[in-house]
Amino acid sequence: MNNKNITVRTRKKSGEWAIRDADGRERQLDNKADWSALDAMTEAQRLEAAESDPDTQPLTPEDFRRLQRVPRVRSLRRAMALTQEQFAVRFHIPIGTLRDWEQGRSEPDQTARAYLTVIANDPEGVHKALSVGA
Repeated sequence: MNNKNITVRTRKKSGEWAIRDADGRERQLDNKADWSALDAMTEAQRLEAAESDPDTQPLTPEDFRRLQRVPRVRSLRRAMALTQEQFAVRFHIPIGTLRDWEQGRSEPDQTARAYLTVIANDPEGVHKALSVGA
């Protein structure tokens, strides 16, 4: 896949949105949304409005059951208090791949998501297993 035309929407610490082009340039997104109508609605009115729009149907309990939680790589790494380099070395993940996942340039495939789930559930066990015979 050619990533040179991909742009990434990011949220800055200030809460504003920006778009980052593949070459690293950022530009501010104009926030033209008028949130006053939504702010004036009750929670029940918001739910009714969402349910009446066929493109924004809320997830059903069945939808939630079929969805699988996958740990976010950056959150997982930070929870372990590891740098990108330390996490990559510890769990034998190429540093470039890890950076691409964290920066949204690519997504972990199914096998990598399974591996990340195992790391999230037993990081010491994974580290120990990888250290045997090394």
